[in-house]
Parts: sequence; C-alpha cells; structure tokens
Amino acid sequence: MSPHSIEVPVIGRVVGGHAGRLDDYKGDVESIIRLRPEYPVETLKGIEEFSHLQVIWFFSEGSPDDVALHARSPRDNPAWPATGTFVHHNHRRPPRLGTSFPRLLRVNGLDLHVTDLDADDGTPVVDLVAVFKEMLPRSVVTQPTWPTEMLEKYWAPASDRPQ
Repeated sequence: MSPHSIEVPVIGRVVGGHAGRLDDYKGDVESIIRLRPEYPVETLKGIEEFSHLQVIWFFSEGSPDDVALHARSPRDNPAWPATGTFVHHNHRRPPRLGTSFPRLLRVNGLDLHVTDLDADDGTPVVDLVAVFKEMLPRSVVTQPTWPTEMLEKYWAPASDRPQ
C-alpha cells in the first residue's frame, strides 16, 4: 500500500440488470449481487431483515483516461453550472467508485436479488452493507436545482425508456 492508493478486494459481481452505461431509466430493474464463492453463506446472516443495501461498486467500463480533474457542466449541458470533479456521481472521479442503495428482494445462498441497482451487468462490487436508518444523513439534505432537473428520469422505469 502506498500513501496515495489502496488495494480493495472485489467481493462479488453484478449479474443481470443494466447494460450499456445509460444515464436514465434505471428504475424497476432486477439484478443479482453474486458474492464470491469463497465467502461463507453466514456472512449474509440476518441481511434479509433489511429493506435496502448500500453497495459500493467499481466503474469497470471506464478507464483512468476518463478521469476529469476540472470543473465541467454535468452531462455536458451548458444550462447546468460547471462543477468540480467531486460533485459529479460518475466514472470521472479518481477512484471510479459508485454507491447505490438498492432494495433487497431476497437472498438465495450468496446471491442477493435486488432492484434499483444502477450498476451494469458484470460490474465488480467492492463492498455492501445493510442500510441502517440511523446512518443516513441526520439533517435536511440540500442541493441546487440542477441535480433534480438532470435526474428527473434517472429512476423512471426502464420499461419507459424511449426506443
């Protein structure tokens, strides 16, 4: 380990769900987080009592060349203000990690069946944990208007995606 990087194990992969690095219409899609077979099933004991997971995954479809260390308009839309690298939720940040909060549908061995996971099929998963309400933000979450405009159709049902 260097003072500038760490090594993180891949604990599993996303099976099914989204494909193609699409920006919107991520809702109502089921996928599986399949843990690596060397993990004992008891690592998931009790997880089925929770409604949601926090999942950290690696943007494996991107490359280090995609990292953008400058302010830019989200989705290259000049109507939205140029914002810094650490404002954006995409593969252009240096660690290239994503965080999602999918709903847990069921557990089958080392397979966690979820919906509303916005990672693509085959995506490496580096961590997951049950969501505790008490660990969510304690105060009112505030933001400018542009994320709401940009993400208006992000969680729209995938079946509504224009062809």
